[in-house]
Amino acid sequence: MKNISRRKFILTTTTAAAASILAHGCSSGSNTASTGGNAPSAAPAANVSTVANAPKVETTKAKLGFIALTDAAPLIIAKEKGFFAKYGMTDVEVIKQKSWPVTRDNLKIGSSGGGIDGAHILSPMPYLMTINDKVPMYILARLNTNGQAISVANKFKNLNVKLESKALKETANLAKAEQKALKFGMTFPGGTHDLWMRYWLAAGGINPDQDVVLSPVPPPQMVANMKVSTIDSFCVGEPWNAQLVNQKLGYSALVTGELWKDHPEKAFAMRKDWVDQNPNAAQALLMATLEAQQWCDRAENKEEMCKICSDRKYFNVAVADILERSKGNIDFGDGRTEQNFSHPMKFWVDNASYPFKSHDIWFLTEEIRWGYLPKDTKVQEIVNQVNKENLWKQAAKAIGVADSEIPKSSSRGVETFFDGVKFDPEKPEEYLQSLKIKKV
Repeated sequence: MKNISRRKFILTTTTAAAASILAHGCSSGSNTASTGGNAPSAAPAANVSTVANAPKVETTKAKLGFIALTDAAPLIIAKEKGFFAKYGMTDVEVIKQKSWPVTRDNLKIGSSGGGIDGAHILSPMPYLMTINDKVPMYILARLNTNGQAISVANKFKNLNVKLESKALKETANLAKAEQKALKFGMTFPGGTHDLWMRYWLAAGGINPDQDVVLSPVPPPQMVANMKVSTIDSFCVGEPWNAQLVNQKLGYSALVTGELWKDHPEKAFAMRKDWVDQNPNAAQALLMATLEAQQWCDRAENKEEMCKICSDRKYFNVAVADILERSKGNIDFGDGRTEQNFSHPMKFWVDNASYPFKSHDIWFLTEEIRWGYLPKDTKVQEIVNQVNKENLWKQAAKAIGVADSEIPKSSSRGVETFFDGVKFDPEKPEEYLQSLKIKKV
């Protein structure tokens, strides 16, 4: 961690790469490389013509993975509404993955080996792959902010578990003493949902590595696991929290925007070698993705977005499981409801798409906190290698985004969490030292 404190926050970007942690596998996704699920047709959308400002692409083909989560919508919409085709990428496949470990493994082998070139991905994963798995990755954009939730079983309603996890502390201690530790589901060790769950528990005095059991569960299997009491709580994106509430199996204790306002969540990432070999095609994919993010954030498009995503080849869920929370209307499932919630999922507004380097520094600091990365990780150096904010800016300018909508700084500044803890991206070591519960 001393490497962090020696450097001020660096704004430059390099094209060098490093290499990823072998994050532990999910319970259902085998670690064999498999696209998982059905691949939508690669045929371009009907009646779409390539626009004049489309890059002269080196290839029209790309294979992009996604998990059945609402924050994958920009890639799905870019395919279905013809944005990829509009910018010359007429043969893009958007392929469902069974779990995050399967996504990782398919990225490791690439499309040439039967895998994928890029993906809708948990923001820390490109770093974990780059550092220890020796598969250099690039983050091209953030796909969304906010929009996840921590949900608990109905049996905890009498404890009034909400934003403060300390309501669970006594129950967790008792269960531990009886050797029946409470089990919390998250989607991937070291991923965003793991980090949100760990932060929430630790803020309430619950050690996530000692007082409870954290188990990786693929997002589409969260509700089924709660139904059979395999887990007592989970952190995941939509539509699975809403589905849990609709099936009256539990409730959302909190929506993650309450933990950290406008927190970064998923990213659009690609293999470094693919981007380096196909810079114009990568630019075209990014232009299409940014335009799709703008489309997804328009209120008049929400219903169509949800209908498209709910289709069997994508999420295979009822539109009702997606729509209301996408609109910012939250039924928590315990009597609380919010209309026009102040922390909705955002795809474009408030710089949701911009890959701030300061956010990636927080992610890597948390990876160090929980022992997923060594404390001497050269955080700022690796962020400059993986985070390609310069490509985001090029794509944004190419599609006509106003200068006023393009951040001038790589840092969003000091961040404040729900428990009053602050994170200064120029002083991550101070943040880490201030935390009471950690592995470091």
